[in-house]
Amino acid sequence: MSNLKTASKDKVPVGQKAAFGAGHFILNILPGTLGVFIQFFLLTAWGVDPLWAGLLGGLPRIFDSITDPIMGFISDNTKSKWGRRRPYIFIGAIISGILFFLMWQIDDNASQSYIIWHVMVIQLLFLIGNTMFATPLVGLGYEMTSDYNERTRLMAFSNTMGQIAWMIVPWLYVIIPDTDTFNTQTEGVRTMALIVGAMCIVFGILPAIFNKGIDSANMANRKEINFKTLAANMKELLAGIKQVSKNKPFMKLCGATFLVFNGFQLVAAFGVFIIVFYMYNGSYEIAGTWPAWFNTINAMLTAFIVIPIISRMANKWGKRKAFIISTILSIVGYILKWWGFDKELNSQFSQTGFGKSLNSGIGSLFEAINPFLDSVGMSWFSIDPGSEVPWLIFVPIPLFAFGMGGLFTLMMSMTADVCDLDELENGMPRKEGTFGAIYWLMVKIGQSIALVLGGVILSIVGFDPNATEQSIETMNNLRIADIIVPSLTAALAVWVMWKYSLNEERAREIKAELVERRGEL
Repeated sequence: MSNLKTASKDKVPVGQKAAFGAGHFILNILPGTLGVFIQFFLLTAWGVDPLWAGLLGGLPRIFDSITDPIMGFISDNTKSKWGRRRPYIFIGAIISGILFFLMWQIDDNASQSYIIWHVMVIQLLFLIGNTMFATPLVGLGYEMTSDYNERTRLMAFSNTMGQIAWMIVPWLYVIIPDTDTFNTQTEGVRTMALIVGAMCIVFGILPAIFNKGIDSANMANRKEINFKTLAANMKELLAGIKQVSKNKPFMKLCGATFLVFNGFQLVAAFGVFIIVFYMYNGSYEIAGTWPAWFNTINAMLTAFIVIPIISRMANKWGKRKAFIISTILSIVGYILKWWGFDKELNSQFSQTGFGKSLNSGIGSLFEAINPFLDSVGMSWFSIDPGSEVPWLIFVPIPLFAFGMGGLFTLMMSMTADVCDLDELENGMPRKEGTFGAIYWLMVKIGQSIALVLGGVILSIVGFDPNATEQSIETMNNLRIADIIVPSLTAALAVWVMWKYSLNEERAREIKAELVERRGEL
């Protein structure tokens, strides 16, 4: 356990943590909503061909992967009285919010070709604004404190607020098709796009207003950012990326992130398919809101229980050990899904005294609040427990939630430590923006690969999304894949991080050397 207390000057005030967390809420709500709109409602609301919807979701990621490092370089080298990051965060949040809203203002009777071009062109412009917002925001987080443990507390706070987005996103599948809320799905998409766009502006500008990065006034070796220096700066950008790629601790962080996140994303939709097609025999109507509740409770437990535990683990045992322990716990959680998602076990549990008590309690609760929900137009939120509630599906959540909860809390904190190491080895300017861009590039690559491989796995096991009923062999194979894939990638991530060398003692030595070299920033 660390015996060194965080100095007052290195502590980030709660208000600043909240502002930074508001930015991370937007970092999560935008891609979450965009994915739902493209992958689901373009098909169901406007009838777009699934192949084109897939291309609309995948092709812009290539463009996004190019702009991220460029924005990181620009942010690292910007000279401004408002700092290196804040002007871009402010402008990027406004642009992102406006363009997200405009992207989905599509007429009900628009042709498929118009819809495809409309969404593609505005999405590319949106991604420029989103890169202006997201890349400097991540870089800002790395430099808000130089303390080893305060970095973890900051990232834990922001990741908790980011999880709020994933308590909301699953309900888009429920709210938008609800005929008591919207006349048509297209109306629902347009309205929700307005709400999300407005949230992006309101919450997205808060880090630019309230957060403080390092004082870069005397930071040496920054490049001039203008059209005349474009060619020279591209060479510097490539040289910076090369330097980053030689940073062994950072590449371990990227590799572990790619494995854990890609494994999780590969099977992210499988849980819904298993609930609907295995536990409820292909009936979305009977399954009701349980898929949404499953994802929401996962996010709630991650945000308010798992992440605080991980933060304490990191403070007591160090970040590497905390990551390894949390990842192993997630593997145990994935394995428990075999029993948690067993239809017969859930049926047996519902017949026990405890199961009947849970059913009765939930039934009484919603019977009491249903009149209020009806009065505010939230009848879609209600639960009809009936007699067959899949209570056991929630049992593995507290364990496998450690996987994603630990990933971004710890990896972003460790990346901040790596930025210090890079300054020690390569000098100024500090490259938080470049490190952040490349780190999140690995996340986006993992996301893209997961979208492709997820479909491949569904095809291999024989899953047909157009069929109401799936064979028991198909569903058992899907359940096995839902366990093996994330467990295997998580185990590989533990192997990658096993000999990670940048511990608290070394991080504090690096900080002391930097302060002696150039003073406090």
